[in-house]
Amino acid sequence: MTSRSLKIALAVSVALNVFAVAAGGAVWVAREKVEQRVAEAQRPGRGEPVWDVIERMDPAVRDQVKAQLRAAAMQARPDFDEARAARREAIALTGAETFDPVAVAALLERSRASEARGRSRLEAGAVATLSQLSPADRKALAPILSRHKPRRDARKPEKAEKAAPPEAATRP
Repeated sequence: MTSRSLKIALAVSVALNVFAVAAGGAVWVAREKVEQRVAEAQRPGRGEPVWDVIERMDPAVRDQVKAQLRAAAMQARPDFDEARAARREAIALTGAETFDPVAVAALLERSRASEARGRSRLEAGAVATLSQLSPADRKALAPILSRHKPRRDARKPEKAEKAAPPEAATRP
């Protein structure tokens, strides 16, 4: 072989190795993401999405449940809008030239109160809706009372354990 053909063979070999390493890295990252999603789906208390359960209900019951939950959400909407507006105003005041901690604290308190009022309306509507359902439907829809939505970008289990406060890890 000539030195030119050796150089070409070396360049091809390097290119193939770089491609192989990149492909291996991509497969590794994809596998990690799949494992995260599987782990998230298997966490206790995380069943299938509530709207999927509602879609499988008897059409008459399904439409009634959707309408009642939508009505409760619409009643709570002004409270959540007010909470967001107060929080935006607090953020704006914080970035102002002169800082008024009393005003910012009052706005944050107003935001929390509005959010609590909205959550209360949502939960009251959900309880009223659940009270009209069969025990099996109530059990299937019970997760609507959960305060937290499942997160798609959940942390890896080992990171979540490290981030949890020590007293939370010892509770039953």
